[in-house]
Amino acid sequence: MRYQPDLDNHGLPHDPYLALVAPRPIGWITTLTKSGVVNLAPYSFFNIVGHRPSYLMFTSGTRRHSQANAEEQGEFVANMATYGLRQYVNSSSASFDAEESEAGAMELALEPSVQVAPPRVKLSPIAIECKYERTIVMPAYEGVDYNSSIVIGRVVEVYIDDSVIVDGMVDVKRTDPLCRLGYLDYGAVGRVFSLPRPTPEEVLMIFG
Repeated sequence: MRYQPDLDNHGLPHDPYLALVAPRPIGWITTLTKSGVVNLAPYSFFNIVGHRPSYLMFTSGTRRHSQANAEEQGEFVANMATYGLRQYVNSSSASFDAEESEAGAMELALEPSVQVAPPRVKLSPIAIECKYERTIVMPAYEGVDYNSSIVIGRVVEVYIDDSVIVDGMVDVKRTDPLCRLGYLDYGAVGRVFSLPRPTPEEVLMIFG
């Protein structure tokens, strides 16, 4: 089949677009309101976008609390969403009011960050502290009353739980990151293998 996402003419009972790029990592974003309330929300339009200098982004379909707080307070933390924390991650996607804390409602423990004010999720094995850099607002469809926005932060501090470091490397089997697969489907890391980058000569030997 072929279809045009702008026209939404796929003819299927559910929009397939979010299942086309999978798995997608989930950024579990902590921010603070002006009054100091902790906001916690998952974003599957999320990734690192540079290294040295290191940047990280998440995309909000509307200007939700995480985006507003990051822009207004200038900081946010990206916590790793893991399989073991899946119920917390999913529950934090509920539409709480801006001055209600998702972490507080779930009685989810938080820990102070080092260089930013928003705390990290204590049970998450990875936390990436960011200073807000900029927002890129994407053009909206004609007739659509909102814009998607890419929120970019510069990474200033990284927390890694010592228990997930094996032989000097972060062991993805121990972090067990959660990912989005489209629709209401999620996945976790299964098969893990290494592939060293080949030279052109090695490519010719493999496929020649």
